[in-house]
Amino acid sequence: MALIQTVAHDQAEGDTKEAFDTLKGMIGVVPTPIKMASASPALLSIMWQSLKYFTQHPNLSFPLLSTIRFLVARKYDYVYCTDFNKNFLLQQGMSEDDIDQIIRDPEQAPLEDKDRAMLGFVMKAIQTPEAVALEDMDRLHAFGWTDTDILDALAHGTNMIGASIMMKAFKMDQAC
Repeated sequence: MALIQTVAHDQAEGDTKEAFDTLKGMIGVVPTPIKMASASPALLSIMWQSLKYFTQHPNLSFPLLSTIRFLVARKYDYVYCTDFNKNFLLQQGMSEDDIDQIIRDPEQAPLEDKDRAMLGFVMKAIQTPEAVALEDMDRLHAFGWTDTDILDALAHGTNMIGASIMMKAFKMDQAC
C-alpha cells in the first residue's frame, strides 16, 4: 500500500487529467512515478513539463534517453523503471543480448557513436561525479554535443535517482 494518496485516473482533473490521458494514449499506461507526483499538483506539473521537454529534445534521441533511464534505474535498484525502460529498449529493436552488453559496457550500446559517448559520460558522472574532468567535456564537444545537451542528459539521469528514492520511500513500487 502506498504511503501517500495519489489521484486516480478516473478522478483526475485539469493538468493532471491532461497528463494522465496523454500518457495513456501515447504508451498505454500512466507510469507510476507520474501517478506518485499527482499527490502534488505543482510537482506533477514540473515532471510533466520535463517529460514533454525530453520527448521533444532536438539532440537527445529517444533510444539514448531510454538507455540512460534503464541504466540509472538498474544502478539504483529502481525496479519499476528498470523494467519499464527495458521494455522500451526491446520495443526499439534491441535484443536481450544487446541489453546485457549495455549493462556490461554502456559504450558498447547499439547506438550511434555520439550517443554512446554521451551514455558513457552520464554513467561515469552518476557513478563517480568527482572523476569527471575537462577531457570528458572535450570528448563530448568533439562529437558535437553542446553544454546544454550535456547538462540535459545528466539531469535526465539524475532525475531517475530522485524518483527512485521517492518511489521506495512512499512504497509506490508496491502499489503498481
